Amino acid sequence: MTSLIDRALATATDTKEIAFGTGVLDQTGPMFARLFPGAKVLVVADGNTFAAAGGPVVDSLRAAGVEFAEEPYVFPGTPTLYAGYDNVEVLREHIRPLEDAVVCSIASGTLNDLAKLASGELGRPYMNVCTAPSVDGYAAFGASIAKDGFKITRNCPAPRGLVADMRVIAAAPARLLYTGYGDLIEKVPAGADWIVADELGVEPIDDYVWSLVQGPLRDALKDPERIGAGDEAAVEGLAEGNIMSGLAMQAAQSSRPASGAGHQFSHTWEMEGHGLDWEPPLSHGMKVGVGTVASLAIWEEALRIDMDALDVEAVVAAAPTDEEVAARVRELLVPKIADEAVGHAVGKNLQGEELRERLRLIQKVWPRVRERVADQLMTPGEAAQRLDAVGGPSHPEDIGIDMARFRATHYKAQMIRSRYTILDVLTDTGMLDAVVERLFSPEGYWGRRPHTEREA
Repeated sequence: MTSLIDRALATATDTKEIAFGTGVLDQTGPMFARLFPGAKVLVVADGNTFAAAGGPVVDSLRAAGVEFAEEPYVFPGTPTLYAGYDNVEVLREHIRPLEDAVVCSIASGTLNDLAKLASGELGRPYMNVCTAPSVDGYAAFGASIAKDGFKITRNCPAPRGLVADMRVIAAAPARLLYTGYGDLIEKVPAGADWIVADELGVEPIDDYVWSLVQGPLRDALKDPERIGAGDEAAVEGLAEGNIMSGLAMQAAQSSRPASGAGHQFSHTWEMEGHGLDWEPPLSHGMKVGVGTVASLAIWEEALRIDMDALDVEAVVAAAPTDEEVAARVRELLVPKIADEAVGHAVGKNLQGEELRERLRLIQKVWPRVRERVADQLMTPGEAAQRLDAVGGPSHPEDIGIDMARFRATHYKAQMIRSRYTILDVLTDTGMLDAVVERLFSPEGYWGRRPHTEREA
């Protein structure tokens, strides 16, 4: 295990052990026995993950003398499992009658979240054997699960233990390598979003939690070509970065350290059901990668704004009422999303003296924001080049989103979460329309790149 993970593990609230390295699957059984003395194990996998690591995991558990509650519970490998609450219910009700049973999942993102929430709802701990570096949720509290069309992080404890064997992880399908890269690179603009929230007193930065994500981030992202090719050393950095991100979310009991406006693009499309009928379904990280480029392009334009020239009184006078915000949400979002999003959007809508104070504070802190994000951000072009190099999507058309829908997502993404990001700075200042207009003008980032440049 690396020193970074070891240091973060010392302050983790839920996770007690992590085996990270090459050839560590045989540590599964001894870890389970230490963490859950006297408990029976229920191995949970799907057809793909069981093929990748199931045999050695089962052998290790048996060798450690762990009693099996029953034979492994294996979901079909195809069609690809979806992170929907109905699957949580299926797994939860299967586990419920198995007394003293603790789940050991063999999983990448979706199945890990299903096992995490199903176990959490039963008040039981669980552990996970990682099979791909596709997400940062392995070591995180909470599970990203869709229910009634609305995908949010639902509260449940992080895994008690993790096993991450690089031989298994680096051999994952290429799409899972670049989906993990797409999830991790969004931490770049997400960090900038947290900086502005910190400067405005909306959500202060915890320096320790910040270091867990941002400290290893650039090294983890530095070799996209080698990651895309499945180079074990490069993939190890990606896997470490994603685990550190999960430990940071566990420490913060929030996804704030790892999720900003770029994730909100992805969440919007997920709530709209985009790509769910693909096989395999369009992954979270692929959508987040495109959202990252979008977020960085927004930041690039926002930093060009002369906030000192902002007419505060004019912005306050033109501010929409809560009723107008609610109507706009319902106009843009389908009903199953809008019903919950109204609360988020209206909750962030400032008017009168509250807005006046926010605008004056933005003007005051904007020079400091510029200074702090200068070293944090990269250009949207650099992010796109990195995503192309790893083999993942970097343009909305790469993931089946046309430019009109993509443009509309710049507004929808601000509505679906209470989290304060650069989208909210632009909404507060009344500048979102102008920034979107520039981005899609012939001179703007998306105007210069109206179609995907990837070869068919």
